Order: sequence, then structure tokens, then C-alpha cells
Amino acid sequence: MMTALALLVTLGMLGWGFYRAKSYGSLGLLSWGQSVSLLAPWLTFFGLFAAGIYVSLVGMLALLVLSTVAYVLLGRRIREVAPQEMAKQAQARADRAAETTTTAPPPEQNIGEPVPIPPDDLEIIKSVFGLDSFFATETIPYQDGAVFNGNLRGELQPTYEKLSAAMQAKVGDRYRLFLVENQEGRPTVVVLPKSSDPAQSTVVQKVLAVVLFVVTIGTCLEAAGFLQGFDFYAEPQRYAEVVPVAASVVASLVVHEVGHRVAAQNYGVKLSWPFFLPTWQIGAFGGLTRFESLLPNRTALFDIAFAGPAAGGLLSLGLLLVGLLNSHPGSVLKVPTPYFEGSIFVGTIARAVLGDRLQESLVDVDPLVIAGWIGLIITAINLMPAGRLDGGRMVQAIYGRKIAGGATVATLILLGIVSLVNQLALYWAVLVLFLQRGPERPALEDISEPDDARAAFALLALFFMVVILLPLTPSLAGKLGIGM
Repeated sequence: MMTALALLVTLGMLGWGFYRAKSYGSLGLLSWGQSVSLLAPWLTFFGLFAAGIYVSLVGMLALLVLSTVAYVLLGRRIREVAPQEMAKQAQARADRAAETTTTAPPPEQNIGEPVPIPPDDLEIIKSVFGLDSFFATETIPYQDGAVFNGNLRGELQPTYEKLSAAMQAKVGDRYRLFLVENQEGRPTVVVLPKSSDPAQSTVVQKVLAVVLFVVTIGTCLEAAGFLQGFDFYAEPQRYAEVVPVAASVVASLVVHEVGHRVAAQNYGVKLSWPFFLPTWQIGAFGGLTRFESLLPNRTALFDIAFAGPAAGGLLSLGLLLVGLLNSHPGSVLKVPTPYFEGSIFVGTIARAVLGDRLQESLVDVDPLVIAGWIGLIITAINLMPAGRLDGGRMVQAIYGRKIAGGATVATLILLGIVSLVNQLALYWAVLVLFLQRGPERPALEDISEPDDARAAFALLALFFMVVILLPLTPSLAGKLGIGM
């Protein structure tokens, strides 16, 4: 039933995506085709599975190979079509500008159409550039702004600050100046109007965020009961058994979001309200948060993305350690020993604290062990290097948008493979694909990379993500003394 429902939801979202893609022309349809190519193997597998037909591992690998080939071919086609589409749009804008008279056209003719930078403003913006900063050699219309190709004549950050200050002095706060890399890897300047800034949350979105938070509290209560062997909503009188676990999981979610906000405040960046993603299995997948203002640089992107998992992960690790230290024969919760084989990280720590007790068939543990473990799982899920997840944002900040895009594709393929044995991975893959797969928009100064210390923290975070989610092999569990 759940598989069929997930398939219906996925197909519905694909249809909605196609409807939206049509308005963007061939580029939109090609991008939608890439999404379909990634989902096609899993839709085929689970569709046939729901019909009682099992696809062998060899058949599934063949579908994955075909899907990957289709994705790559579509990507090449997008790169071929993109310059042509941009040229057509530029020509169309030029034609409209030539036909413009002193009488303004009816408002309905301009709805949804990008408005180029007025000629007077464009000339003022061009005067910002110079031989000692950025020597502009070419101006290309882009959306409702312009791209200025040329040669950078100084260090990245000081040059950006100089250009930005000069433009602020000449045109005020009406335009934004971005220093980014073009397709050839050379510095280029993009100027966009203030109206292109990230959208602010609406009242409806804030209400939705509150509703999702309330629902997440409910799913955390249900998950806490499920992991202790009963249905909380069928036996609500046992609330005392689930509240400590559920409250601890919710606390780790809240601390995670507070970490993001503290780091964002240090850079003057505004974040949306978090949209928590409830799930019955572990309570929540975490929260989705949008940037509602522009990022100054890639270092800010890294720090904001890293702060959330660091804060929530440390709290969860603390809960796990306190729970293990408080565990003793006669503790409230009894779990099978193989339970600790589900994570290299948790199993290793449990063996160090509980010792030979892990060689028994059942282990008495404090409920905080479960709460800490769930918090670590949620943290690890959000550290996956995909799209606008925390891990994806960190990869984009350290390695750039191109590598971040490849990491997203690899993560989605891996999630698809894991979903063959764990249905939870399928749900998460679908959520990432439709809600978080795209990279963040470039920072204002998007060329300078974060320092080596931050790169090391990024690798450390990805390492912890792997060891938290990766289960122990039977041989390694035996060497650690976990199990009989």
C-alpha cells in the first residue's frame, strides 16, 4: 500500500514538474527529462514490485546504467541548447526594445517577461569598471540584468568590494553585483536588479511551517513508541515512556536550526522558517530552510550549512553517551544486540561503554540511547552531499557548483540502490529530487574558496555521515565483540 501510494505521489509530482517545465521552453523540458531519467529505474522497479513482478539485481543495474547514460546525454544537450536559447531571448528583448514607443504598452503584455536594465542605468553601471579593477570587454543581456565579461585586474575579494562600493555609490541599492566564474572558469560580473533577490516567506508558508512542526512532534511521539515496541496512539496512557525520547529528538531538531540561525546572523543572512519533514519511522528527516537574502561569499555558505549539523549532532552525541552511561541491567528499554550493528559509529561507541553486555541477546539501555541515535541519523541524513541539503551546501561551498552537481547525482543513485533494501531511502530520494536537488544560487563573491580548515571540517562531516549510516559487517561486529 505504501509503495503504491509513493508511486502515485511521485507520478503526480512528475506531472506537475512537466506542467511547470513547459513554460521554460526546451531548456525546461530537457531538465525535466533529466529528472525523469533519474527516477525511471525506481519507478519501474517499484511499479513492477507492486504488481508482483520482481526485477533481478542484474536487471536493476541495467536500468541504472541506461538511466545514467540518458542523464548524461540530456545534460550535454542542455549545454548545447542553452547558448541558443539565451541568444534568442536576447534578440527578442532587443526587438521589443526597438519597437517600444513613448506610449507604454498595456501592462498585460509585460507580465512574466524580464525587463532589461534601462540604457541610462546600464551606462552608469559600465562606468563602475576600470583598468585597475575589472576591465569589461563584453556586455550580454541576461534575464532582467546583464553579464559583463572581461579581465580581472586585482585580488578577488578586494576587487569585489571596490566594484560593489562603487556601484552602491552610483545607483544605490537598486542593483546587485555578483563576481562569479563563467563557463570557461574565468571571473565575470553579473548585475541583477534588487527585484531578483530571494523571495520572502509568505504568511501561508509560515503557517505551513508551524503545522509541519506540530505534525513532527506527533510523529516523534509515534516513532518513540514504535522503537519501544508499542503504538503510542493506541496506548496514549504510556506517554511517560515516549515523551523523554520524543522531546530529545525534537530538541536536537530545534538546536540544529538554532545553529543555522546563529551562523547566519553573524553574516547578516536571513533564513526562512524551517519546514520540518515528519516521518513515522524516525520521527523526522530534519528541516528544510531557504536563504531569504543573498550570501556574501562561499565561506558564509559553508559556515551556515555546517553550524546546524554541528550543533544538532553534538547534542545527539551527548544524549547517546549519557544514555549509554546510564544504561544498566534493569534499564527501562531492552533492545536486541543486532540493533547495535546498524551503525559503525554507534556500535563502536556502545561497545566501548557497555563492554561485554553487548554479547548478550538482549541489552538493557536507557531511552536516551534511542533518542541520541535517532538524532545522529537525522544529522547524517542532512549531511548527504546532495542539492541544498547541509552536506550539499558544504560541498558547493568548498568545491564549487559543478562538483556539487555531480555529488548530487551520485547521492541520488546511491539512495536508489539502498532503497532496494530500505524503503525509507526511496522516500528520502524522492524528497531530495523534487525539493532540494538544485544547488544554491551563487554568492555575491562566488569565486574565493573557504580556507583549508573548513575543507577539513567538510571532509570530517562527510566521514561521520558515512560511519553513522553505514552498518557493521558481521565479521567486524564479531571482532568488536557485538553479538553472541
